[in-house]
Amino acid sequence: MAMMRLRREDPRVVGSFRLHRRLGAGGMGVVYLGSDRRGQRVALKVIRPDLAEDREFRSRFAREVSAARRIRGGCTARLVAADLEADRPWFATQYVPGPSLHDKVNEEGPLPAAQVASIGSALAEGLLAVHEAGVVHRDLKPSNILLSPKGPRIIDFGIAWATGASTLTHVGTAVGSPGFLAPEQVRGATVTPATDVFALGATLAYASTADSPFGHGSSEVMLYRVVHEEPQLIGVPDALAPLLHACLAKDPEDRPSTLQLSLRLKEIAAREAHGHGHGQSPGQGPGQPYGGAPYGTSESRPTGRRADQYAEQHTERRPGGTPPPRGASHPSRGSAPRGGSSRQGSGTGAGRAPGRNTPARQGGPRRRPGPPARTVRTTPNGRRPGGPNPRLLRQRLTVFVVVTLLVALGIAAAQGCEGPSNGLGTPPSGPGAPSTAVQIDGWR
Repeated sequence: MAMMRLRREDPRVVGSFRLHRRLGAGGMGVVYLGSDRRGQRVALKVIRPDLAEDREFRSRFAREVSAARRIRGGCTARLVAADLEADRPWFATQYVPGPSLHDKVNEEGPLPAAQVASIGSALAEGLLAVHEAGVVHRDLKPSNILLSPKGPRIIDFGIAWATGASTLTHVGTAVGSPGFLAPEQVRGATVTPATDVFALGATLAYASTADSPFGHGSSEVMLYRVVHEEPQLIGVPDALAPLLHACLAKDPEDRPSTLQLSLRLKEIAAREAHGHGHGQSPGQGPGQPYGGAPYGTSESRPTGRRADQYAEQHTERRPGGTPPPRGASHPSRGSAPRGGSSRQGSGTGAGRAPGRNTPARQGGPRRRPGPPARTVRTTPNGRRPGGPNPRLLRQRLTVFVVVTLLVALGIAAAQGCEGPSNGLGTPPSGPGAPSTAVQIDGWR
């Protein structure tokens, strides 16, 4: 927030607070940066002299300051002190460091959808606390939202009214900022929490496009568009456009509640933060190779054959940091690229010493080893991709032993039934052969 030096006509002390700088001026008065005796910094607003002489204004202002004291929540600037009986009434709120949403968008341009949704979700939670205290802000707009290091904060409850109060002043003019006022405020109807939902929708549309959804013009033109024309949401991300259009409905009954708005914006922020808004198809963001949960979660870890594919396609990397092309032979399969040497030094368990040259498949000359591949990570089942699988080796060993035993038993049974033989169906021969051999061609 920009600070300016105090002017000659500005007070130096208000109540127990010493004033240091000007923070800005609005329709109700001037806002100063002040501090108390303990050094706590506050934003202190002093009401304009002409409003201070209005008894009706003082009465309403007193009721709203009393209601604002009941607001609890981390998304609002806490009310610290107020003096409603002073010649010029004033109130002080907690000072929030950081630029306003208006200044940030004005300097940096439209914000990404994920950031807009995250800010909107926090603001909706803050409004929920405001509405639970029986207060409607009535002037929510980009300049009344500060982006502090701890999250967005809603400020300037100077014209907030209790739920159900009229929106007109004694001269019949609507209080608020054209382009962010709800239609019922312009008509002078009763304000409700839905009034702030409309203003929040217009504010988030501004954050997404760096422009008001009702364009520009004089106050009369802007107020007419708010009541009679549809908002222009060209440039608003597709993920946010339907929700913001619902917030800007002319009828308060057609707008989502503050709680519904907060929950929906949380969902959008989470999805956009995982990359859905950066070119991926729905359900397939960065770290989601199968359209499921991100890497590292149990839901995303494939097993069996899928684990092998996972290891080949998503774990091993080439020297340049790119994954092997789909359909290419994996080093652990014992095959080498056509016309070249097999990869070395990657720890794939191919049975060759790291750094040793391997002749080409078609008998070509030996080649110098290329740069070593990047370190291979383990697959979700805990083994190195392409390396021997202990479980598979145990299974094969068990099958081999069982088959060997069965063959041996079969041979033994055959020998017991047919008499002594060499197991091949021919008479035994050689030294030590029994003398009971059959006669062949007259020879014994």
